Amino acid sequence: MNYKVDFHCHTLFSKDSLAQPANLVRTSRRRGIGRVIITDHNTLTGALAAHVLDPELIIVGEEIKTTRGEILAAYVTEEIPRDLSPQETINRLRDQGAFISVSHPFDIRSGAWVLDDLLEIAPYVDAIEVFNARCMKPGANQEALRFAYEHNLPGTAGSDAHAAFELGTACVELPQFDGPDELRKVIGQGIVRGQLSPFWVHLFSRYARIKKRVAV
Repeated sequence: MNYKVDFHCHTLFSKDSLAQPANLVRTSRRRGIGRVIITDHNTLTGALAAHVLDPELIIVGEEIKTTRGEILAAYVTEEIPRDLSPQETINRLRDQGAFISVSHPFDIRSGAWVLDDLLEIAPYVDAIEVFNARCMKPGANQEALRFAYEHNLPGTAGSDAHAAFELGTACVELPQFDGPDELRKVIGQGIVRGQLSPFWVHLFSRYARIKKRVAV
């Protein structure tokens, strides 16, 4: 039996999302997604809340802003602060055994990587996100896939959902796994499935930012 795994999504604890953890859990189960990695920006709060609701479904993760680009991690047990160097961020994640990947490395959004910086960290990560459903730059996912192939790195995929209806837009089909070490063993067998989300989904993120600013 294989899982459909969405490696990248957000809750209201990200500044650009209003998604309730409980709604993400319900939607994932309804859509037959086997594992969901919640990767809020620089916090574990939403992932931990969702994990309490459904520990079989939810994997605690974090999308971490470094001084160069964003790193996407799964099985995070200790929150990593933002604005550390990429190597320090990776070292802290490795110390806790987390599964480490790189989110939308070639997109035009904040968090993308300059090639030289990406080359420096490539030997120290477990995977590259080769399909992000919210990529805005044409060809960004193809660039990521090519980079992963050239550097012998497996690929992950995620919806990058900021609203529950986006969940599962992009997933990886994987054999069953339990924990980061088993994920590292099976990730190379993954089959990426996905399609790009329509451009207007980014309006939900913009609305979330505005609503939270007004509420302050």
